[in-house]
Amino acid sequence: MILFHKKVITINTMKQVFLLVGAGQIGMAIARRMGYGMKIVIGDKNLNNAVAICDVMRNAGFDVEPAEMDLASRDSILDIIRKSLSFGELKMMVCAAGVSPSQAPIETILKIDLYGTAVLLEEVGKVIAPNGTGLVVSSQSGHRMPALTPEEDMLLACTPTEDLLQLDILQLDRIRDTLHAYQMAKRCNVKRVMAESVKWGERGARINSVSPGIIVTPLAIDEFNGPRGDFYKNMFAKCPAGRPGTADEVANVAELLLGDKGSFITGSDFLIDGGATASYFYGALK
Repeated sequence: MILFHKKVITINTMKQVFLLVGAGQIGMAIARRMGYGMKIVIGDKNLNNAVAICDVMRNAGFDVEPAEMDLASRDSILDIIRKSLSFGELKMMVCAAGVSPSQAPIETILKIDLYGTAVLLEEVGKVIAPNGTGLVVSSQSGHRMPALTPEEDMLLACTPTEDLLQLDILQLDRIRDTLHAYQMAKRCNVKRVMAESVKWGERGARINSVSPGIIVTPLAIDEFNGPRGDFYKNMFAKCPAGRPGTADEVANVAELLLGDKGSFITGSDFLIDGGATASYFYGALK
């Protein structure tokens, strides 16, 4: 409050809030593009990662707050949502967290990338502000996996979150390796976004996903140096674009989907892979 000529003037310090889950290069690029004028809460399992991204953004003039959170835990997800709401209305949410096939075992990939993302969409969908928007950073990997049956797609889209990891198609005897687990998780991301967009729409909000290909980030570098490194290097060398992408190119699409110009887009997924998926099915990568 400010006392001015004996009149009390109340200043509203509540802001619109941008929740970023996953303190990585893609998430930061999107937050820098869309989070100006907002309170940006950045959650990551490694608090040091969140603090580092916050330092970079704070030095560029953004209002940021780091938080430790575990995407595999519903309680942790609820905690960061409560923290976000303490600053104002939750207007935007971006989920850019996850682990790659070279970073974790099958169980961890399914618990974080599949279950955790589903819970986050569910819980944020209960509190997202009217005209709010959300975005899940999925992956081209979900598009390269052979088609599932309509019944399997329905199960991934609509099974209650606490029952997801009990689905027959997600049991260890049905998952070949960590890459297959990652593909299933990313297929589930896209299907959950479609299903959740109906619920978000009841609040006047929108949710979409993007499926990047090879984007140069620390996670991608882990893949380049991992057991499938030659495969990934060959992928971007032989895709129509002939190169990997950048985090800012993902942010270009995110800007459309999160902003007013994307007001008629919800429940959709956008491939951002330099044509790698097209080449995988119909070109040099076939």
